[in-house]
Amino acid sequence: MSLIPNLGGRRSNIFDPFSLDIWDPFKDFQFPSSVTGSFPSENSAFVSARVDWKETQEAHVLKADIPGLKKEEVKVEIEDDRVLQISGERNVEREDKNDTWHRVERSSGIFLRRFRLPENAKLDQVKAAMENGVLTITVPKEEVKQPHVKAIQISG
Repeated sequence: MSLIPNLGGRRSNIFDPFSLDIWDPFKDFQFPSSVTGSFPSENSAFVSARVDWKETQEAHVLKADIPGLKKEEVKVEIEDDRVLQISGERNVEREDKNDTWHRVERSSGIFLRRFRLPENAKLDQVKAAMENGVLTITVPKEEVKQPHVKAIQISG
């Protein structure tokens, strides 16, 4: 549990300017499964896919662990306000009435992660690739132009 409260879409990590969490007012409430229906639950490790984000000289590179999914089952989108969204769903395996299950531990459900990209991101050149259950998203960076400062002489 974080010592810093997450209120109204604020950043969950004040030291990370790129973090963006959506506030969920019902996050800490326990609902019966009939109420939540098909919404993701905190009990599923898959629901909150883990993502690493590193910045190199040339690009921002995000790597998400999403084992067991095909690339067709994952969506990577960029919204107008520079928000990168990664989403997908793992469906529950169909049951055969003749099968006897002894243990069910693999998670299923929907996952959704959102990240606000920095000003220097080239949004029209984003690339994504998936290999061995790891989604890699590369966001090239623009060269940040240093502001030209012109000294003005004061007369008088």
